[in-house]
This record gives sequence, C-alpha cells and structure tokens, in this order.
Amino acid sequence: MPIYNKLIRDRIPEIIALTGKTYKTRVLEQDEYKDELQKKCQEEMGEYLQSTSDAEALEELADLLEVVYALAEVHGSSQEELETIRAEKAEKRGEFQERLLLIEVEDGEN
Repeated sequence: MPIYNKLIRDRIPEIIALTGKTYKTRVLEQDEYKDELQKKCQEEMGEYLQSTSDAEALEELADLLEVVYALAEVHGSSQEELETIRAEKAEKRGEFQERLLLIEVEDGEN
C-alpha cells in the first residue's frame, strides 16, 4: 500500500472510495495545514515549470491558484480580498503585460 503523507483536495477520499479502495486520512492542525499548503505550492509550481503544453500548463496554474486561495484564507483573507490587493498593486506598479526586462539602473551619483 503506497504511503503519501501529503495534502489532498477535499473530494479525493470520495474518489478513492468509488474505486473500491480503502484509505486513511487525518485533519491537520492549523500550523500543519499552512506548512502543507506551502509544500503543495512548491509542488504545483514545479509541475507547472515542467509542463510541456499550454493545456498542461493551464491545468497546473489552476492547481496553483487553488493553493494560493487556500493560503490567502490561512492568512486571514479571502479570494476577493486577494484580488483587490492584486488589482491595487497592478494600478500602482503595473502588471507584466509589456514583457519588460530591467537591464540596469544608473545610480546618478557619477
């Protein structure tokens, strides 16, 4: 029997049961949950970076976004508040639409 010891989506036990298999889970304490979400974030980012097609990349980005939303809640926020913060930063500092790469900044003290 494989041992996973990793955070899973809420419906995975139901999906496993439908296959006739048995499983064991436990509910994480809040600090463990945050740690596991951070691990999951790294896992999903790694899977995104290794994706080989646009469709696969979008699937992994959707997984990453789900983890980000859960992390926002762990930090006492919500999807909506996170989007508000993102929009405010975009208004003040811009987005990434122009594909700009900063090469250097001259100090001006010459």
